[in-house]
Amino acid sequence: MSLVVVGSVAFDSIQTPDGALENALGGSAVHFSMAASYFGGVQLVGVVGEDFPVEHRQLLTDRGICIDGLEVVEGGKTFRWSGKYFDDMDRRETLSVDLNVFENFRPDLPGSYRNAQYLFLGNGAPVTQASVLDQMGSRPFTVVDTMDLWIDIARPDLESLVSNVDALVLNDEESQQLSGEKNVVLAGRKILAMGPRYVITKRGQHGAMIFHADGEVTLPAIPLGNVVDPTGAGDSFAGGMMGCLLRSDRTDLQGIKVAVAWGTVTASFCCQGFGVEGLKKISPTDLQERFGQYRNMLELDPVEIPQIT
Repeated sequence: MSLVVVGSVAFDSIQTPDGALENALGGSAVHFSMAASYFGGVQLVGVVGEDFPVEHRQLLTDRGICIDGLEVVEGGKTFRWSGKYFDDMDRRETLSVDLNVFENFRPDLPGSYRNAQYLFLGNGAPVTQASVLDQMGSRPFTVVDTMDLWIDIARPDLESLVSNVDALVLNDEESQQLSGEKNVVLAGRKILAMGPRYVITKRGQHGAMIFHADGEVTLPAIPLGNVVDPTGAGDSFAGGMMGCLLRSDRTDLQGIKVAVAWGTVTASFCCQGFGVEGLKKISPTDLQERFGQYRNMLELDPVEIPQIT
């Protein structure tokens, strides 16, 4: 069983009320892979410039992440992003974006990647995401991520892609934008009608919702008293979710529910450190313990109450 992720590899500069970090390893493919690597092997597809240091490559390979699909552009510079979080840590302002080599990135999957059973298409142009799906030799279970930009400028391409994948992951604002519905429940149902088996709406501190053919499931977030840096939490959520699917090889509703729970756990660790540090410093035991706490939090023991009439 194998899992392919296609996304950005970047240098992030982050400001929060409690500190700052300059030129840290980041990007959607990195956060995803770091989270998913706890569950099994990950095959990464991305692009960097000559300025991408050897120690970052080593960190990825030490985690069992295959980087045969990481293209290095001679003379090029790696994608850079900088942002600032406000006091509530929910609101973020992008200060600068330098796409550099990522601007003209056209993923070319190595032959060893093309028969993967699971595929995650990180945020990017829908035509580029579709080109990756077309390169797969067999049809994997495919999950796609998107953002407001592509909903604005490439809606027809995005809708065509969504109709051809197993699941779409997006946040509540993107869900409302894509569907035209203000209510997040109606939005999820409308997107589900576009064709995917599942729509998974990330709601930050309010948890996540799964929309499926027979209804909806809501899972809460893990309460955190020390949010250090939320950057990459959404990608870490997706990585934990897809890593769980890879390990369980169950894509029925129960399998998706458990996978979203694991994604919630990995995202919580991501938030507790700058950049990838929150995921880098934990052990499988830490993950198992927090998942156990989360599962216990969700359980309701039987309580006898008078019959409701």
